[in-house]
Amino acid sequence: MKQSEFLNTVMPFKDKVFRLAKRLLVSTEEAEDATQELYFKLWKNRSSLSNYRSVEAFAMTMTKNYCLDRLKSKQASNLSLIHSNYKEKDTPLQKKVELNDSVSMVHKLINNLPEQQKLIIQLRDIEQYEFDEIGKMLDLKPTAVRVSLSRARKTIKEQLIKQHKYGVS
Repeated sequence: MKQSEFLNTVMPFKDKVFRLAKRLLVSTEEAEDATQELYFKLWKNRSSLSNYRSVEAFAMTMTKNYCLDRLKSKQASNLSLIHSNYKEKDTPLQKKVELNDSVSMVHKLINNLPEQQKLIIQLRDIEQYEFDEIGKMLDLKPTAVRVSLSRARKTIKEQLIKQHKYGVS
């Protein structure tokens, strides 16, 4: 595979790879390192990329595995999950504070989910992958992905309702 062909194949999903890495790792620098490492591995194996039905799904799976390995390593003992993808313009300060609180609460609730549910929420609700694609990435049946996503959303919803009703009679 020529360099231009390789770039045309892998560059369209570069941002998705980065966002998944950032979801799983603590910092932009860690996510950039993970993205760079992934693209290096893809480049080294570029001759075999045509064997994959979806290079994007393969890359996302590699990213997930690399990040999880990184989190398990001794070097990553102080990493946590963070995702800041929300910006709002021209909103009154009080509304911004409320929105930021709500977004922060959702992020905390997502972080408290089991690892598989976190990944499924990231891949489906943020990256907009189809259930079949997520199933391939996580080695699950699409119905298992749907069930896990439903449970994750239900948990988040219940916790938000509980949080917002707290102290209100």
